[in-house]
Amino acid sequence: MRTAELRTTLDERGSCTWLYTDGPTGEPPGAIETRMRSLAARLEDAGVPADDREAALAALATGTELPTPSARWLLLCDGRVVFDEAFGGPRSGPERYGHGRYPQIIPLLRHIAAERLIVIVETDREGAQITVARAGQPNPEQTHSVEGEDQHLTKVQSGGWAHARYQRHAEQVWQQNQSEVAEAVDRIVREHRPDHVFVSGDVRARQLLLERLGGHVSPLVVEVDAETRAPGADDTALEEAIEKTLEGARRHDLAEAQDRAATDDAASGASGTEAVVSALQQGQVRTLILDARMQDADETLLALPGEPWVATARSDAYGADGTEVNAAEALARAALLTDARVLFIEERVPEGEERPDRPIAPASASLRWEREPT
Repeated sequence: MRTAELRTTLDERGSCTWLYTDGPTGEPPGAIETRMRSLAARLEDAGVPADDREAALAALATGTELPTPSARWLLLCDGRVVFDEAFGGPRSGPERYGHGRYPQIIPLLRHIAAERLIVIVETDREGAQITVARAGQPNPEQTHSVEGEDQHLTKVQSGGWAHARYQRHAEQVWQQNQSEVAEAVDRIVREHRPDHVFVSGDVRARQLLLERLGGHVSPLVVEVDAETRAPGADDTALEEAIEKTLEGARRHDLAEAQDRAATDDAASGASGTEAVVSALQQGQVRTLILDARMQDADETLLALPGEPWVATARSDAYGADGTEVNAAEALARAALLTDARVLFIEERVPEGEERPDRPIAPASASLRWEREPT
């Protein structure tokens, strides 16, 4: 599911049930049944209709192909699953559920904000496997196999007049194979426009491939020194490179949005709840920046069923009948409905370290056009 589909659903639907919980945990059947009964009881206590409860438990029973841990976000309306999203890695915060006109979407948006479309190229001297994937999703979007010529691929060590000729022929075969791989990668990058291209595999094959990639691909490449295509290969180095690169990209995107919001004496940005609400009401927000901890704070705003989607009080609700909800949820919903990007300040603390005690950062935004000077 992409944000455009969610935007349409939030605009058109009435009351629905939302559920943010763990994916499959690898428990024995008895423990799973106990956990599902407990979840059903909590959903009932929260006022979730019986048909939505049954549909949610049935959806969770299907599982996913993601390894443990993983997270699920479901939206159910009138006993039917409208969205069922699975994400690799642990939940970003506590389990959340409820039923009403304004579902909690921040858990979902936090996962989406961390996603990147990537291409993984695992190459050797015979060809390559090329995978198009969205990081954190259970299944690749596409997988391509490039199989080149495999005659005389190994450089022979025989002596005599034939030795140099065999050596040259083997090198030519490798070059031709990597030229075919490069053509396939160039085509896939033009078609899918990924954020990163990870290249792993045989050392010489990688070198030949990188020399042949087009200029639109090279800036996206992250080379991984691991022969992942060899039989019995260990993918740890590739997985670590992907994780490190994606975390760096997340930090870069956040810093870029914050810098834009602060340029020209903040003429291109808004800071604080009132200023951000005003910008959202005008459709002016390009990127909304929220401290993830705002979702558990006491601050509230009015969520509106129609434009301008959010208000600080009845007096600026333009006559709409608003509902008081968590401020972060109201801001995120208005941003989504006005086609703005939502990024989160995440406090990622290494295991074993204490979480820093700091105030929650105020909501801020970079704008599509500069504010009028006051």
